[in-house]
Amino acid sequence: MKFTMQYGGGVLIALSMVMTACGGGGTPAPKGDPELGKAIYVQCSECHQPNENVEGPRHCGVVGRPAASIPDFEYSQAMRDSGLVWNEKTLDEFLTSPFTYVNGTKMGFAGLDNPKDRADVIAYLKQVSADPSICPQ
Repeated sequence: MKFTMQYGGGVLIALSMVMTACGGGGTPAPKGDPELGKAIYVQCSECHQPNENVEGPRHCGVVGRPAASIPDFEYSQAMRDSGLVWNEKTLDEFLTSPFTYVNGTKMGFAGLDNPKDRADVIAYLKQVSADPSICPQ
């Protein structure tokens, strides 16, 4: 989109930053690959399983679920007070640095630095949650 401004008698033509002004812009999130995510999720599997609580809460249905909402899991006070709803954005931000994103979380994992790795894990969690043989509704 172009717009013109008068500047000292001349016309300055500039490109507007519509994407940035509208909340877009930046680098789009990478598309996740659930098969790659499954391999990365192995790091999580000591504490998390899709369909059962272990050291951490089960992950079936995590996308779209409010944080700290599984009744048979004991969450940290920080997680209970977070007000988060897990979606692609909040999961990506949390998985970047859990300790920073929810100060006081019990999750003992430093995070995933690579945005593609996070996207892959999130894609895997979505795929698993949609599979009734793993996550019965």
